[in-house]
Amino acid sequence: MKAIIPVAGVGSKLRPHTYTQPKSLVPVADNTILGHIIDKLLEAGITDFVFIIGYLGEKVERYVRQKYPQARAEFVVQEPREGLGHALWVARHTYEQEESILIMLGDAIVDVDLTPIIEAPYSVLGVKKVAKPSLFGVTEMGRDEFVVKVVEKPKIPKSNFALVGLYKIMHPQKLLVSLQHIITEDLRTQGEYHLTDALMHMIKNGEKMVPWSVDHWFDCGRKETLLEANATLLSRPKFRDRDYSRLCPGCIIIPPVSIGEGCVITNSIIGPNVAIGDNTTVTNCVLSNSIIGSYSELRFAVMHDSIIGSDASFKGFSHSLNIGDSTEINFGQ
Repeated sequence: MKAIIPVAGVGSKLRPHTYTQPKSLVPVADNTILGHIIDKLLEAGITDFVFIIGYLGEKVERYVRQKYPQARAEFVVQEPREGLGHALWVARHTYEQEESILIMLGDAIVDVDLTPIIEAPYSVLGVKKVAKPSLFGVTEMGRDEFVVKVVEKPKIPKSNFALVGLYKIMHPQKLLVSLQHIITEDLRTQGEYHLTDALMHMIKNGEKMVPWSVDHWFDCGRKETLLEANATLLSRPKFRDRDYSRLCPGCIIIPPVSIGEGCVITNSIIGPNVAIGDNTTVTNCVLSNSIIGSYSELRFAVMHDSIIGSDASFKGFSHSLNIGDSTEINFGQ
């Protein structure tokens, strides 16, 4: 099976980090968003990939070719960028002869066993219950548990099962017919050609699709969900069992944390839920629930719920105090 991964978006909600790198390459836990997705697919036995690139796409291509030389990767440029349906239409020549395909969005980390999805006899839509379904594509199921309707960001949702960016399409040729239909007829939603509209066209024409609930899903397009994904991924046993005592002299490490290679960390409290990239220096800091990029330097910093990019430098305040009785000092909040 071939995996199609759209990664053409600008990632405006993650600025300033996405001014210099694609959203899919923003770090989370001990990897990038895209790295977690590719690792998941490789574990499931998928080695053929199509990456639909756009904004800073050359960085995505370089990353994939350097880190995953074992993957058979094709790269298709989407320009202009007019939605997910348009992205898949632009890349149609890469999968039009396939018996089935797996589509995974390049800015969402989905925690699910892919093997039964790949082996399912029907097309599959990954879903998860959400509190605000109007912000997402939404699925509606019939009495037979097949999907009867998919709607992109409905004003009045009739279901709270959101699409999570994971699709197994049993008949790619039927998908292409539906994509051609929405583009030829210029059927746009919120100004774009959406995959949900093509899926709805397929359902109307008899394609059977089943919903598939996932355990964890992180739409990593915002700071809050990126930090949440980081904390959840770090909760896995491989991070809790790591011993950083020799690497971090004079430090207190509160698991789970991930510290990259070549780091110099001294006189600091690190954790919980902190991921630090390679070759970063941390001195006299207190860090929790944060992501720190590679080749950065932090000194005298107290940080929580923070994201620091690569090649960044931050120096806080250092104080030497001699405080007497009955004294109150407030440096502000």
